[in-house]
Amino acid sequence: MDKQIRRIGVLTSGGDAPGMNALIRAVVRTASAHDISVLGIRRGYSGLINGDIIEMQARSVDGIIRKGGTMLYTARCKEMMTEEGLQKAADTCKYLGIDGLICCGGDGTFRGAQALSRKGVPCIGVPGTIDNDIVCTDYTIGFDTACNTAIECIDKLRDTMQSHERCSVVEVMGRRAGHLALHVGCAVGATAICLPERELDFDTEIIEKMRVGRIKGRNHHIIIVAEGYGSAQEVADRIHEATGIDTRVTILGHIQRGGSPSARDRTMATRMGYEAVKALEEGKSNRVIVFDDNRVTDLDIEEGLARQKDLEQDLFEAQQTVAI
Repeated sequence: MDKQIRRIGVLTSGGDAPGMNALIRAVVRTASAHDISVLGIRRGYSGLINGDIIEMQARSVDGIIRKGGTMLYTARCKEMMTEEGLQKAADTCKYLGIDGLICCGGDGTFRGAQALSRKGVPCIGVPGTIDNDIVCTDYTIGFDTACNTAIECIDKLRDTMQSHERCSVVEVMGRRAGHLALHVGCAVGATAICLPERELDFDTEIIEKMRVGRIKGRNHHIIIVAEGYGSAQEVADRIHEATGIDTRVTILGHIQRGGSPSARDRTMATRMGYEAVKALEEGKSNRVIVFDDNRVTDLDIEEGLARQKDLEQDLFEAQQTVAI
């Protein structure tokens, strides 16, 4: 290692995800154990540019592991896309003697870390998004909790749909990716799932499945729509027109971002935060912490962003088979 790490910064950026607080706690506690001071940068890269920064100690993160959201707040920062904003962020790091940054978020967060690394600020990215759409990692902090939140809501919806013999069309988040929709749809036993990554024969894969299900005795249906697929209302209208069944739309929205993080998100965030601090201590920069082949490791950000990520084909095939 060329330089001893004495002070690091940690920030959360982009959309919030359950488990970000567990990540912050792991970073602060790991750094403190290694005699490294930590600065918490509030409101993401915007806080770095504007100097919205607090000092953090091991005791300042007591109890936050169980809390959703992020105690450091989060924001999207257009200034980081400009040379002036980027230089301000780098200058803040230099002025405060920040020897390295740990940045938790999605692709946009990683691109900011990548740009700062080129300015001479060592940066480590940590994947935090409920969408699980970071191409270089099998898992992102917040995904499991968001799945569980959606499942709990849909299980309750099923009770009333069954009572009234209705069809419920439920839109879940995920931005342009269908990972959340696939896992949730499989877990709730959905009749069909509309995913942006897969072409759908509406008549065969939704309408006919509903008809076959009705013949076999099913009197209600759950259809999951990923937000990247299109309008849940349009899906509901087509179902009603084709079948005549009473069809209702529920958009779960930002409720999926909240809540106390699950055991998996707490432990994964802890492991990733620990590895992020270690990476900085080892003199690494422009890296992202990833969960790959059941291991937490690090990868070059540029290599990571260049990868491709598809849905889990085996899960998709299993859901298609057991849907009816």
